[in-house]
Amino acid sequence: MGLVRVSEILKMADKAKTSVIAFNSSDFNMIHSVFTVAEELNKPALVMLDPRHAALWGWGTPEVYAKMCIEEASRVKVPVSFHLDHCSDYDFIMRCLKAGFPSVMYDGSMLSYDDNVRNTRAVARVAHAMGADVEAELGHVGFAATETDQDDLDLYTKVDVAARFCEESLCDSLAIAIGTAHGFYKKTPKLDLERLQAIDAAVETPLVLHGGSGVPDDQLEKAFTMGINKFNVGTEYFYLYYQVVKEYVAAGNEDIFNMQLLVQERLMDYLRKKMQLCTMTVTSPVSLSERPLPALRTGVPQGGVL
Repeated sequence: MGLVRVSEILKMADKAKTSVIAFNSSDFNMIHSVFTVAEELNKPALVMLDPRHAALWGWGTPEVYAKMCIEEASRVKVPVSFHLDHCSDYDFIMRCLKAGFPSVMYDGSMLSYDDNVRNTRAVARVAHAMGADVEAELGHVGFAATETDQDDLDLYTKVDVAARFCEESLCDSLAIAIGTAHGFYKKTPKLDLERLQAIDAAVETPLVLHGGSGVPDDQLEKAFTMGINKFNVGTEYFYLYYQVVKEYVAAGNEDIFNMQLLVQERLMDYLRKKMQLCTMTVTSPVSLSERPLPALRTGVPQGGVL
């Protein structure tokens, strides 16, 4: 099966009343580990590029990242895909689409409602013409380092606005704010599951939960049956990578090749446990309605300001 549209994977997750796990992954070790464990466990999975990491890689990041993901996806039989995480830069989003990204997120969560709708719709129209999906955010998922972010009800997604936003913005999935935040939590988050149920009842669009590192499993299991179809994990995945390298170097090891193998081994151990939160397994080919994704897209409008 390999690479499929993210929207197809979310449809599968919704039908199974569960969520696919999406891991922020910035290099080969992280991407390879996710797709390898997905194949091993017969589960769908996603990897995501954070634009902040793209800045570290340099100008060729979208193209190199896309080629690496496409190549890795070609060797597995389970449905996998890749995605551009939080991005408000129209030009960079266009580059990612042209490079072959099957899914992008336009983050206008800090803008007014009208500006968020207008900008998301502009991205969606281009992405849809190229066979790609768009994730949007309504409400705002802040940072765990600022404790008030996860408790500030003014930042939470408003139920009465969600359906109208999905219709007007043309988004394919919607990230919502119900009590999570990005980074390591200073206090255990408590998801507003009642709000989640109300949002899910109001919209047909698959829902996404950001800020996944540190949310108790029992809350996640409930959320996944209530409409969350994509669950983002980044902080704890990156921190594990850092810890493995730190321990390896501290032990006096100098073999860089063996360090890479150890990193992959430890990442895979973690992924085998984390992916169990997704209760769906894929044991036979799935008939996909969408055409195969091209390895490279052309004809993307250059420049433009939202």
